[in-house]
Amino acid sequence: MYIKAHTFGETLLVAICDRELIGQTLSDGALTLEISEFFYKGEISTPTEVRDMLKRATSANLVGRRAIEHALEGGFITEDNMLIIDGVPYAQMVIADG
Repeated sequence: MYIKAHTFGETLLVAICDRELIGQTLSDGALTLEISEFFYKGEISTPTEVRDMLKRATSANLVGRRAIEHALEGGFITEDNMLIIDGVPYAQMVIADG
């Protein structure tokens, strides 16, 4: 999996995706998701590194079966948070303030 951190002041947005999805555009009716190298392609990471980064993140975008699986196993998202776009699972995680 790739993991890339985007920092905006106090906000840490983490983008995580399965490696084979980089460069693809997923489309399913009204939904389109571009899995760009700029946003998603960072460091190749282990499941442990993914979970550690999600613990620190204030928000995350996750694309792909393995990325979603690790977020589910770590309790960062639930299946209710998931969408399937063009057969590929996608989810967002946001930590609410307060």
